[in-house]
Amino acid sequence: MSERVCITGDTLSYPEGGGHFWVYLNWALGLRASGCEVIWLEVVAPEIDAPALSRFYTCLEQRLERYGFRDSLVVCGRIGQDLDSAANCSWRGLDVAADADLFINLRYDLSPAILRHFRRTALLDIDPGLLQIWMSEGQIQVSRHDLYFTTGETVGRAGSRCPDVGLPWRYTPPCVALDLWPVVPFAPDAAFSTISHWSGDEWVQHGEEIYINDKRAGFLPFLDLPSYVSTPLELALRLAPDEEEDRVMIQDRGWRLVDSRTVSAQPWDYQRYIQLSIGEFSAVKPSCVHLQNAWISDRSLCYLASGKPVVVQHTGPSRFLPDAEGLFRFHTLEEAATSLKAVTSDYDRHSRMARALAVEYFDASRVTAALLERALP
Repeated sequence: MSERVCITGDTLSYPEGGGHFWVYLNWALGLRASGCEVIWLEVVAPEIDAPALSRFYTCLEQRLERYGFRDSLVVCGRIGQDLDSAANCSWRGLDVAADADLFINLRYDLSPAILRHFRRTALLDIDPGLLQIWMSEGQIQVSRHDLYFTTGETVGRAGSRCPDVGLPWRYTPPCVALDLWPVVPFAPDAAFSTISHWSGDEWVQHGEEIYINDKRAGFLPFLDLPSYVSTPLELALRLAPDEEEDRVMIQDRGWRLVDSRTVSAQPWDYQRYIQLSIGEFSAVKPSCVHLQNAWISDRSLCYLASGKPVVVQHTGPSRFLPDAEGLFRFHTLEEAATSLKAVTSDYDRHSRMARALAVEYFDASRVTAALLERALP
């Protein structure tokens, strides 16, 4: 008999986040490929009114149906309570998941009332270093779990810059569903690209240290990169109307700029945009550099799986991530330019290496099977 695994999504109220949806979908696909029956749990915030909930639910149900998870969807309130029924929705409550063999929590601050429904619980940290800071600074309350997994290589290790908050963190790589991310040739007018938020009121405070932690701050030191290379560079961003100065600054520096809502609002649009790109170029949020968590993004894995070389800012020493084979990790503007030139000068080889890296380390079926082996007695 296969295991039943309940996994928390955090996608219900963010229907325009096609890439965000893939973070959870890749884990669900991996669990299913490992032979599990998957239950997809969404916890509904109390501020979502009935009409919005009905709209969000219908959108998510349609998305999940495309990937074979429509009948896996379960919803509940913040303390696990059933929701009032709606005229056009027939949702299932948390009791459906009560006999699951394992509950995997990617939402972090769930009520103990929800966790009590499950015989075995695992927290899965996809914000390595940040989650531990939020916990240590009292910015988030995390209930007790049986197991604690993290996608940050250095979390919980001796000498780490990330606080461990007294918990036994176990590393797991992030994952990508290889069958759904095949190698695809790039488009004739393709660029090195990335999809990202830009600015936001996101700050990190850890002890006496405080700094802004948005992608704008991460990208500013590298904005002159287009003048160093001949290959086109493109950013898919959602800029607000009051960010016109930033729009002009980005384009004046030689970047191509597209509205992320036009290329990634739907999961399949996000996938198409990545697969038609030459590769990925991206800076990271400053916290990844400060904390040296050796993190790699879920988005970068999708590029790698698609045979797209990735050139991304260095996030710390890794036990297995390469610095110049399919995946290039840079510290400076000059290193970023050198890396892009190295990729374009031997593109076919680095494309093969990108896919091989995804296969060897990030295959969702293997990653989830290894996690289950450690999580289930």
